[in-house]
Amino acid sequence: MNWLLVVVGAMVGAPLRYLTDRGVQKRHDTVFPWGTFTVNVVGCLILGLLFGAAVAGAASSQVQLLLGTGLCGALTTYSTFSYETLRLAEDGARFFAAANVVGGVVAGLGAAFVGVAPAEALWA
Repeated sequence: MNWLLVVVGAMVGAPLRYLTDRGVQKRHDTVFPWGTFTVNVVGCLILGLLFGAAVAGAASSQVQLLLGTGLCGALTTYSTFSYETLRLAEDGARFFAAANVVGGVVAGLGAAFVGVAPAEALWA
């Protein structure tokens, strides 16, 4: 049963990642990978909320599998983040490559921390 929860979450997360990435990237005329940046930060926020809910006892292991492993696992993408960063560096856009790494890590961690606090407060 656990694997089915992961599959169902991924069935939502993967197309959501693709559609979000394409939609965001279309709106920005830059080499910076805003689509991937967006899905990764949103995924970190969801994981932060989920973690806070789990710590407070409000998220069962099934919800964690469905949303954390399934949805967020398919929504976020470390491989694309790495590929796009390397591509930027190889194309001579080293500033954007560095901004992608620093911004992605800082924004992702920040989003996770922002998600934890209200979840813990809500379900504490």
